[in-house]
Amino acid sequence: MARKDLLKGLMGDPPPKPDPEKKLTAVNSAPEAPSPARPRYTKGAIGAVSQSIAELKSRALIEVSADVIDPGGIEDRLEEDRADMEKLQASLKAYGQQVPVLLRNDPEVEGRYQIVYGRRRIAALRALNMPVKAMVRDMSDHDLVIAQGQENTARRDLTFIEKANFARQMREAGYDRKVICDALHIDKTVISRMLSVADTIPLSVIRAIGPAPAAGRDRWLKMAEFFDNKVEGAPLAGALIFSAGLSSDQRFEAAFDSLSGDNQKPKAPPKKREPRVLTGSDDRTLARARKAGKKTTVTFDATESDGFEDWLLDNLTEIHRDWLKSRGE
Repeated sequence: MARKDLLKGLMGDPPPKPDPEKKLTAVNSAPEAPSPARPRYTKGAIGAVSQSIAELKSRALIEVSADVIDPGGIEDRLEEDRADMEKLQASLKAYGQQVPVLLRNDPEVEGRYQIVYGRRRIAALRALNMPVKAMVRDMSDHDLVIAQGQENTARRDLTFIEKANFARQMREAGYDRKVICDALHIDKTVISRMLSVADTIPLSVIRAIGPAPAAGRDRWLKMAEFFDNKVEGAPLAGALIFSAGLSSDQRFEAAFDSLSGDNQKPKAPPKKREPRVLTGSDDRTLARARKAGKKTTVTFDATESDGFEDWLLDNLTEIHRDWLKSRGE
């Protein structure tokens, strides 16, 4: 086989075998028309080498200026913790960036990138005016949000309401429930509860409260019940915005208390009624009577009654008979 046929076999399909029946004539000896351009080789040795190069390229690290990196995907965090950001900046300044971020090429603008994950690291490096070590991959919008959701879930540091807000944004972007479940590694039942909270509580209130890490799913569901009763969210959100001195958890508690109102306040115990003092003909105390609902209790003190309670018990039948006669019975 000729050398060019060997190379042709390595690059793709094997060359056609010559037809021994064909005779060379003036017509069939003419050179064949050139074949249309082939796509990039995916078979044979050349294809394997191309694939290996592509895989190495996807794992290669590059340094990128933070100024050419833009947000991408879906907003995941409702609020950045300033103290945590300061700690991250101090660590990056002391030890450098040890873990790369993941970027994709901006599909609209040449030479710019979008964040897949690593937002906090990029923000800290931007503040420090340090370059960003990153892996760059070509990804669709679908693959971007799946990777972003799975990376957030693997860290397990997003709160319930941040995941609920993430799920809401994915649904509004047109992703179905299965994709949302895959992105957050959560089953459909939990996703339904998250979306019910994100749909019922106004987004302005959610943003004003923030991540509220100490407020779990049950308390957010309870808050959603208040809004389900057509509570207005705008005044509450406006009030919370001016609570800058409060932490996110404290803002949640303030909002919860404001919404619950008297329904959640413990009711004051009813005042105990003073017993009625029963006296004899000489105005001496004989007993004390207390009514509670349908019950009446008469209490005798032997030091005061001088044995009257015994006489009363012995003559109770006759007293009752006289009472009936007075009623005409």
